[in-house]
Amino acid sequence: MSGIQEVYKVSRAQTLIALCGTVPGYWFTVFFIDKIGRWAIQLQGFLFMTVFMFALGIPFNHWANNKVPFIIMYSLTFFFANLGPNATAFVLPAEIFPARLRSTCHGISAAAGKAGAIVGAFRLLYTSEPSQKSLDDTGYNPGIGVKYSLIVLGFVSLFGMVFTFLVPEANGKSLEELSGENEDDSINAVEESTPDKQVRL
Repeated sequence: MSGIQEVYKVSRAQTLIALCGTVPGYWFTVFFIDKIGRWAIQLQGFLFMTVFMFALGIPFNHWANNKVPFIIMYSLTFFFANLGPNATAFVLPAEIFPARLRSTCHGISAAAGKAGAIVGAFRLLYTSEPSQKSLDDTGYNPGIGVKYSLIVLGFVSLFGMVFTFLVPEANGKSLEELSGENEDDSINAVEESTPDKQVRL
């Protein structure tokens, strides 16, 4: 096919995945994030991403002849990515850091997330190439193949699920309570540092 046809087919496939998986995942997050909590959403997101990545990667040869179910399963990984860490990655940093460091730490968290996404996207492009040189696309070195790339992504999701246990639950708590800052204590501290002044009328 020509370059234009290839771009059209890839764009159409990505749009279908986004409409069927990504967008609904965000809307489900909006509806459920205050009902079941940020921590639970992130944990189940990583859990189902792990399950679907392994379910796609381990029996990968089976999916070669069942492309429509493969696309459905792949869309579900995007659904749970957005009903999970893709949403909480923006919500939690805005809530759990102390007020005096919140904007800086939120920026560092966002930058780290974007850097990870860039590295992952470019690395996956090369690692998903077949291990046989004769099957590789022109200009690419041999990789580990799509099967093992999906399995690696499954382990990455599994690590994300494990690290979620280090994240505090922010649902239903004030920003001061989450960061350990007490407004009354801060007021008392200001009063104690100010010399007593008596005003006589």
